[in-house]
Amino acid sequence: MGKVYDALRRAEEQRTRNVSEVSGAPAAPIAREPAPQNLAAPLAAKSPPMPAVPKPPARAGLLARWFRRSKPGEDTAADFNKRRIALLQPESFVTEQFRTLRARLDSIAATTPIRTLAVTSTRSGEGKTLSSLSLAIVSSMNLDSRVLLVDCDLRLPTVHKSLGVRPDAGLAEVLMDQASPEEAILRVEGTELDVLPVRAVPANPAELLASDKMKTLLESLAQRYDRVILDLPCTLGLPDAKTVSELCDGVVFVVRADRTPQDDVMAAIEILDRRRILGVVLNGAEAGEPYGPYARPTV
Repeated sequence: MGKVYDALRRAEEQRTRNVSEVSGAPAAPIAREPAPQNLAAPLAAKSPPMPAVPKPPARAGLLARWFRRSKPGEDTAADFNKRRIALLQPESFVTEQFRTLRARLDSIAATTPIRTLAVTSTRSGEGKTLSSLSLAIVSSMNLDSRVLLVDCDLRLPTVHKSLGVRPDAGLAEVLMDQASPEEAILRVEGTELDVLPVRAVPANPAELLASDKMKTLLESLAQRYDRVILDLPCTLGLPDAKTVSELCDGVVFVVRADRTPQDDVMAAIEILDRRRILGVVLNGAEAGEPYGPYARPTV
């Protein structure tokens, strides 16, 4: 910029001399401005510093935790409390509906023995674990009744969390001969209910549930207990429910009111074989709605 300024100054002096020579007037002195120096420096010095913009509060961690809790298979304390409503509120309307379901199953068992009973649904989130837990709890309230709840969901187990038990061994360890059934079965505190939970999630759940070891285990448990209730995975998309239900005396099928598509229900019933289904639980129905002779829990 200094060279450009010098060139412009010399051109202006030459133009002034030319005008003076033509007019005969003495040339007026030219006021010389100092050559501009670094323009950025005075601007930076005169401009007030920009105020620091406050950083927004760090919410990434909070949102991440929220999304983790919202993912399928990860439940909140409220979800666990809903599933054990028969323990927390034994006189509630929901618990009474499962007592009605228990009575109907006992009526069927008077002519057709029901030692092993599977509970499943079309997909996850429809209330199968709530139903299996509630039915097992009210069944264990019968005098001199020995009841066992088995968590057969080797992919996303929730029974042990819902009941607040901490197993040292579970179904997978029993099926892999790493523990005996006696070591894995626990008594739920404050009840007469025994539970065989899931501790470790194995790499081959479908193969373990389809093994001869599983069949032998169920036969042994059926000799020791009056009723063995199995919480199965959902039916659609997985072979587990079909495999284990064929080892049981009957199936209770859970449907979520106003949510489970009819096509899914029909497809799941065909997979399970409708002749094996002893009843249907319509979960989430409003109290008093005439949906048929089966339990209508309103949670």
